[in-house]
Parts: sequence; structure tokens; C-alpha cells
Amino acid sequence: MSQQNIGIVWNPSKIDEEKLRDAVARSFPETADLRWWETTPDDPGRGMAKEAVEAGCEVVIAVGGDGTVRAVAEALAGTDTALGIVPQGTGNLLARNLGVPLDNIPAALDRVRDAEPRRIDLGWVELDGDEHAFAVMVGFGVDAQMLVETNDDLKDRAGWLAYVEAMGRALAGTEMTDITLTLDGDEPQEVRGHTMLIGNCGMLQGGIRLLPDAELDDGRLDLLLISADGALQWLDTVRSVVWDNGIRRLLGAEKEAVSTESTRHVAAERIVVELAQPQMFEIDGEEIGEVSSFTVRVQAGAITVR
Repeated sequence: MSQQNIGIVWNPSKIDEEKLRDAVARSFPETADLRWWETTPDDPGRGMAKEAVEAGCEVVIAVGGDGTVRAVAEALAGTDTALGIVPQGTGNLLARNLGVPLDNIPAALDRVRDAEPRRIDLGWVELDGDEHAFAVMVGFGVDAQMLVETNDDLKDRAGWLAYVEAMGRALAGTEMTDITLTLDGDEPQEVRGHTMLIGNCGMLQGGIRLLPDAELDDGRLDLLLISADGALQWLDTVRSVVWDNGIRRLLGAEKEAVSTESTRHVAAERIVVELAQPQMFEIDGEEIGEVSSFTVRVQAGAITVR
């Protein structure tokens, strides 16, 4: 990267300032203009990123977790300002899907400096008249993280069967609900399920791909609806995620996402969801409260990442 105006939007709860400034100075020793903004509890980075764009920054580097990255990405959507990522959170899901080095600040900064720019999509979800961007996924039901938050020793000994134990711990409190689902303006469909995830990319911690067909730049969003009811269907769900859409996909045996009786995969550019019972909703892992309906759309090529 040649000399450019660079903005740093960083979360002070995630990293020591002196350590970050030293690393930035080493990676960008000849930067024409380097400006810094701290996030706050009231603003995880959206306002700071907007200020960076208005100040003429050509790249804004988000230093923090998924919440910081999402807030900065939302502010940069539709602009010519590029997004850089220095992951400092727990999930770091967009960084994982982009191949950004984890737990290595200098390597992440060097990637921002040296990587070829890539244009990616963003998702937008409308809730009660307000739209919120998401870089990874939104949804309700069993927390997707339960698929990877398993006992490491058990995973080593039992392989994918270890995920059954994690799913079992997640089942308490999940209830099936009636759902009206409309894809790209087609006729509404009446379905039932307890978990729905809609994503811009699909890989979580541990290399598990909940949405195996999801790509960051394909101009669509991928949906997973889970309706498993009972031990046998839950076993079928876990097998589908870990074996059919995981290991077999890596080995080249499966070319497209495999749906089963209890797991359904579809893709669309716009998705409207109406729920018979309110459900707790998450945006990129952040719980925002109960919702009864929401609309999701993709903004193709919304942002450039480095």
C-alpha cells in the first residue's frame, strides 16, 4: 500500500494502546496521515468510522471484536473507504472467513498494508423500521456457537459425535414456532422451526461451516432453517452439519449444501420472516431482544476490505 490517509478505530477494552500504536508505527512507518478514534460503550465504532470517512481516510482499520468490525463496516458501506481488520475478539468471525491472521497484531496490520483489495457484500436486517448491517449472520434459536463450544478432549476422542453433547446442552429452552417465509418476493411459505440463521459467510470457530454455500461476494444470503425435534433428528442435524456439509464438502464429495428432513438450506437476495411467537434475535453474535418479524437483504459489493 502506498502512502495513504489511514484511520484507526480501536476498542480500548480489547487491547493496550501503547502495544497497538507501536505495531501500527512499524507496519505503516511512512503513512501520510494517521488518525485515531476510540470506541465507547455507547458507540462501538459507527460514529468514529463516519468521522474517518469525512476526514478523508482511504482506509479505516477496525481493531476489536465482531461488534467493532460490524459497526465500522456499516459506516463504510457504499463508500470508497476500505476496511482493514485487526481481530481482538472471541469469535472474530469475519476475520476468519477472510483469512485475516488471528492473535497476531503485526501480521494483521501487514495484511491490511499488503493485501489486494477485495469487494464483499454486506447484509442488512430491518427491525421495527430501522436497518442494521451485518457482516456474518443474523438469526434466532439455538446459538450457532454451541456447535463449536464443545469439550476439546471429547472432540479429540469422539470426533464429530462430540457436537451432539454441545447441541444437547443448547436444547433447553428452544421451542418450535410457525414461520411465514418469503424469498425474493415469491409466494409466502409456511414452515416450522426453532432455529434460523441467515448469513453472508458461513464459517465459525473450529472450521465448522454452518452455511457451506455462503460466499462473501456472491450477491446473495444463505439461510439455514433447523426443525429437529427429538434425539434422532438432532443427531441427523449434527451429522448434516459436521459430516455432509463439513468433512465430505472438504473432501469434494459434496458440491452443494445438503438439506435433510430437519435442516433446510436456501439462498436469496431478500428474505422476509414473520414469526408466530417472538424469538430472541442476534446480529453477528450480539443479542438485541425479541422480534416477531424481520426483513433481510443483501447489498452486493457494499465494501472493500484489505
